[in-house]
Amino acid sequence: MALLSVEDALQRLLADATPLGAESVPIAAAGERVLAAPIAALRTQPPFPASAMDGYAVRAADLAVGVRLRVIGEAPAGAPFDGGIGPGQALRIFTGAAVPDGADTILIQENARRLDASTVEVLETVAAGRHIRRAGLDFAEGEALLAAGRVLDAAALSLAAAANHAVVPVIRRPVVAVLATGDELLPPGSTPGPGQIIASNGYGVATIARAAGAEVVDLGIVRDDRAEMAARIGEALAAHADIIVTLGGASVGDHDLVNEVLTGQGMTLDFWKIAMRPGKPLMFGRLGAARVVGLPGNPVSSLVCSHLFLKPLVARLAGRSGEPEIRQATLAADMDANDSRQDYVRAAVDGSEGRLVAKPFGTQDSSMLKILADANALIIRPPQAPPAPAGTVVPVLMLR
Repeated sequence: MALLSVEDALQRLLADATPLGAESVPIAAAGERVLAAPIAALRTQPPFPASAMDGYAVRAADLAVGVRLRVIGEAPAGAPFDGGIGPGQALRIFTGAAVPDGADTILIQENARRLDASTVEVLETVAAGRHIRRAGLDFAEGEALLAAGRVLDAAALSLAAAANHAVVPVIRRPVVAVLATGDELLPPGSTPGPGQIIASNGYGVATIARAAGAEVVDLGIVRDDRAEMAARIGEALAAHADIIVTLGGASVGDHDLVNEVLTGQGMTLDFWKIAMRPGKPLMFGRLGAARVVGLPGNPVSSLVCSHLFLKPLVARLAGRSGEPEIRQATLAADMDANDSRQDYVRAAVDGSEGRLVAKPFGTQDSSMLKILADANALIIRPPQAPPAPAGTVVPVLMLR
């Protein structure tokens, strides 16, 4: 099977990726979810004229410096005053409390002097309407507030709650099952024996998927054994995974069994091998309703491929855009000509001088996680790109 370009592979992977169905969830569980339907206000906010400040509810016509008003009671938030304000009267009021009938302004407490329990002196006049939030200032019952497709960030979620929605309709989060493969892998905290290493990239892949809107099912580590691998794939299907992600085992070695096992269970292979570095052995197929993404086993390759392919796939299914943040930066060092594969070079991008400057790291081996953790961007080098001297403007994919 010929090597696909990154663009062609991404187009095929995302060809039929549309938002999943809707579900209703409690407002407390809806943070960062995507609205599946528009939301309108179920109430008016504020539902009554409310004081915006602590002070005294008064009539503006009564105010003059030195005037003394009779205090007839108080109104904390949540306990409206049972009565109205007449000439020469004042009501002690607190922020958020309902403004009583007859009052048309708030004399803030900094501009008043309390003389005794029943008398307040005016120190500064105030115009009618000041420091009063009119009923419906924020929104009115029935008013459209949030459109379908809006991510329920902090402000949007609070607005939905203020509009009295205890339950909201959201797009279902795609379920991503992550399976690491290899006899050599052990979980963190283990003591590796001869030839063994600690499994690491599954945690990063899961984090990328969650950030894009997924619910992740960790299937752990499976040995290079056909029966065990088939059983774990069965667990992913039983969990109704929308995407099955395998780590390693999809190359051409005698112990790389992932493709064989998945095909034996009915997977239709779409493509395998991408003209990119790092991440050439990337596999994509369909197993029933589930999409299968076979990532390389090398840590950096799997994470770079997750940013490029898994992240936009999850985002599309979750109702998000998933567009990568690609910017232009000036090279801080010379770069050699590129070969036939699109290269993603780990780099440190700095913008402290008013423009973005990208400094590529020297060693780019796909097993080296430390420089990926130090990098905040990937310099994109197209196939057959000529040498690029320092000062050349190049595209960079921002990671953070």
